[in-house]
Amino acid sequence: MSDHAVFLMIALALDAVFGEPEALWTRLPHPAVLMGRLVGWCDTRFNAGARRRARGIAAVMALGLGAVLLGVMISELPGGPVWEVALAAVLLAQKSLVEHVRAVSGGLRVSLDEGRRAVSMIVGRDVAALDEAGVSRAAIESAAENLSDGVVAPAFWFLIGGLPGILLYKIVNTADSMIGHRTERHGEFGWAAARLDDLLNWAPARITAMLIALVRADAGALRVAARDGPLHRSVNAGWPEAAMARTLGLGLSGPRSYAGAMTSDPILNEGGRRDATAQDIEAAIGVLWRVWGGVFLTVLLIAAI
Repeated sequence: MSDHAVFLMIALALDAVFGEPEALWTRLPHPAVLMGRLVGWCDTRFNAGARRRARGIAAVMALGLGAVLLGVMISELPGGPVWEVALAAVLLAQKSLVEHVRAVSGGLRVSLDEGRRAVSMIVGRDVAALDEAGVSRAAIESAAENLSDGVVAPAFWFLIGGLPGILLYKIVNTADSMIGHRTERHGEFGWAAARLDDLLNWAPARITAMLIALVRADAGALRVAARDGPLHRSVNAGWPEAAMARTLGLGLSGPRSYAGAMTSDPILNEGGRRDATAQDIEAAIGVLWRVWGGVFLTVLLIAAI
């Protein structure tokens, strides 16, 4: 684990500084794009006929095993540590997350329509009728959820399992985002992807909530996360969202519109302000960087030990 910690520390720094270089990914397909194509092929090829749940289980097992074996092979190549660090940096998403969330606050300062356009890039809900507070809450909720999914969870699984660990996490997370939906087409085939993603994110989501509470010196944030997190439609996303809500003094989540249908989701940190603004988005970005610093220092300590 000490080697993994050293490699992860370097990868975290590289991602924070360079993020996703556009010049590189306009010439080469991003690993996440390749994973998406592979999941899409599995969906097209195997999501048909009878026994769709069994087919989905087999597909996710094959994808996961392939990711682990690929990670082992790359680690054994000449210069393996360099490849491990480079790929880990690519699969972390701190800087890109900050950039996408900040684009929403920047858009709101131009116009409400610009804010809606920017937030539509990072959320799946209907945005056409959102006011400034709705756009701001959506951005902050996405920031909290993706802090766990895009930074803490990949770092956690790299620390535990090196390159095979982070590749396994990313392929499962990609599969969940593409086929892990309770729809007529994917309700059965995507069942395994959704359940395995829940399992892999269980610890990171709670660690993220704990880190939010620690970096803001707000013990109440962890209490609210434990109380309100289980109310969320996701077994994991509610924890960092509730912690973020408490530490910013906001009430997040609540009823939202997806494909024209309103949900009945409860408010996380009920009693918190609902009139979120672009300033609250910037405050959330500050939390993102503080948590990143907490992760970095933790990894540094593990590497030193």
